[in-house]
Amino acid sequence: MTGRDASEPHRTATPLELLFDLTFVAAFGVAGNAFASSIAHGDVLAGVGAFAFAMVAIVWAWINYSWFASAFDTDDWLFRLLTMVQMAGVVVLAIGLPAMFASLERGQPVQNEVMVAGYVVMRVAVIAQWWRAAHGNPRYRTAAKTYALIIGVAQIGWVLLIFLPLDPLGFLLAALVVSTIDWSSPLVAETKGFRHGGATPWHPHHIAERYALLAIIALGETVFGTLAAAQAITEAEGWSFSSVMVVGLGIVMAFALWWTYFMVPSGPILAVRRSKAAVWGYGHILVFAAIAAVGAGLHVIGYVYDEHYHVSTLTAISSVAVPVLVFMVTLYLLHAWLVSALPKNAPLQVTVLALPVVAIVLAAFGCPLWLCLLVVTLSPVLVVVAFELGSWRSLDAQVDRSVERALARAVRPPVEG
Repeated sequence: MTGRDASEPHRTATPLELLFDLTFVAAFGVAGNAFASSIAHGDVLAGVGAFAFAMVAIVWAWINYSWFASAFDTDDWLFRLLTMVQMAGVVVLAIGLPAMFASLERGQPVQNEVMVAGYVVMRVAVIAQWWRAAHGNPRYRTAAKTYALIIGVAQIGWVLLIFLPLDPLGFLLAALVVSTIDWSSPLVAETKGFRHGGATPWHPHHIAERYALLAIIALGETVFGTLAAAQAITEAEGWSFSSVMVVGLGIVMAFALWWTYFMVPSGPILAVRRSKAAVWGYGHILVFAAIAAVGAGLHVIGYVYDEHYHVSTLTAISSVAVPVLVFMVTLYLLHAWLVSALPKNAPLQVTVLALPVVAIVLAAFGCPLWLCLLVVTLSPVLVVVAFELGSWRSLDAQVDRSVERALARAVRPPVEG
């Protein structure tokens, strides 16, 4: 395990990585269903907290595996077996999500035993991989050992949380402390590795593709949410105008979010500005969580038509509009970070970000659900339309300028004297 070539041509996701990603389809689905159920039962605050905790744990586990694999994937038998162990950990984590949601909804000590057990299983396998990398190439030994040490300390913290009967607030504070330790591992390890001449050799185009693939997996939740809403509506009133609009707009929403995400290519910029990777990588936690939350929100729409629940149009539309707004803002900021410039068309950007808020206001005034959902959907749709009508030129120009500036700095001769 000596490290991959960071400039290897035609580097793409492997079949093993795609198999690994399937477990996250299930994890996103369990988290999304539990979140939608919390909202339907009126436990919005607890649901938001539980969903945020679940998504951070799920996505962080995926991020750690993907960046390691980008740098050190040897595809030997031991790498494959340790990947299988991590997949088992994801499944166990997903099994524990409903109990964690239920305990927060009831305000009881957080039942995170199964969830944390699954997370620890994943992370122990990651530690083993980092120790392999530490012994595989002296150049990366400092970074790899630092990763293993910090992750190990964080896992001790997570195990302690299993045995502490903490109320939701106490658990939140303790989890923030342990998470901070966990999240610091890439920053500390890569910095130490760079100082010792051996930051991990992750591949920029490969990692950009991996993130794109997880975005698509998260978008699958919007399809499942649309299906769940359509089933509830058609059972309540058949194939009405409302049900047709919800199904159609749900699919359009998924497609527009996908289109918007893939407008700015990340790989070319990361290839010449590797320093941009940390903020870009961490920021995607919000992107993935927001996409999955849109799917949960679409699922909530179905509860509006279920006589066993009392979900208002305002609640359902807010469940979709808020994550769409988070997605659009986060993507806007990540784009600005990558190209070191604000995107053009400020009036369009303001309009796009205002539409989800307008939809919530319309719902509060009693407008039809389908109309409010249409207004939310227009937010990413207008970005796509503007892009195809010509704004792609300014986006491409920004990417080209960012790459050219980075290359110019790389070849600039040293100043004499």
